Amino acid sequence: MWYNRDVITILDFSREELEEVFETADDMLKYSHSRLDILKGKVMALAFFEPSTRTRLSFETAMIRLGGDVIGFSEVSTTSIAKGETLADTIRMLDSYADIIVIRHSIEGAAKFAAEIAESPVINAGDGTRHHPTQAMIDLYTIRRNFEDIDGLTIGVLGDLKYGRAATSFIYGVSLYNIKKLYLISPPLLSTRKEVRDHLKLRGIAFEEVERLDDVIEELDVLYVTRIQRERFPDPAEYEKVRGSYRVTPESLKKVKRDLIILHPLPRVDELHHEVDRTKHAKYFEQARYGVPVRMALLKLILAGDRV
Repeated sequence: MWYNRDVITILDFSREELEEVFETADDMLKYSHSRLDILKGKVMALAFFEPSTRTRLSFETAMIRLGGDVIGFSEVSTTSIAKGETLADTIRMLDSYADIIVIRHSIEGAAKFAAEIAESPVINAGDGTRHHPTQAMIDLYTIRRNFEDIDGLTIGVLGDLKYGRAATSFIYGVSLYNIKKLYLISPPLLSTRKEVRDHLKLRGIAFEEVERLDDVIEELDVLYVTRIQRERFPDPAEYEKVRGSYRVTPESLKKVKRDLIILHPLPRVDELHHEVDRTKHAKYFEQARYGVPVRMALLKLILAGDRV
């Protein structure tokens, strides 16, 4: 089901396929701080054309925990790209060295382009403003670990729903489940793009766009918070209009459900007060920790399949 497959968008996979990843991640959890030899002799290439902390390091950790090796770059200025080498030639070169390629790029479609060139499987670690599939898998896995089931939950997504690829991928991901309702919470300038709304309608998801978190927070089981994606605004003046327009504080949480969980793909800026970290609702550091077992599961399934 997963062997030798590319991972370009969460929409390429069924709920059943995601569940296989999650069940494998459950098995990988106990090895998050040890070492296996499942992928001994395999090499993963990291091609990170954009900055990253959690995504890059958790992929690297996952491969090392599985017994494989890692090559690649996270600073374009130190590579031949700085000399004018094309993306296509860079991917061809990595493909000749590695068994799997993980790419992050600012341009929409870069991962798909890489997958068309490479013979090895390609994993999208975030491209443009649209897709970040492995982050969505981690987000869904975190909900599953806290609630056991995603079906029937009321979920709110707060923040930059226009440019935020993590938020968009998460919305696409939850659309695979029978959730009770989805609230899309943002300033008008950062509202969800039409193709995302159209997808939700096609899937029959009950959703509502609102501007104020306070209007719906009492209903939520899950609150997914994202930062404003400053680096993706085509016009700096547009960013200034929405900077600081929303913030979750301990005061915001006074009337929430007892078992509400708050997620955030990180990094955060000022949209999530640090005092929220002290509450039982904060699950975003747990969410970040799950990056290793979920990505271990993916690498194991893609490179070894059911053979081990």
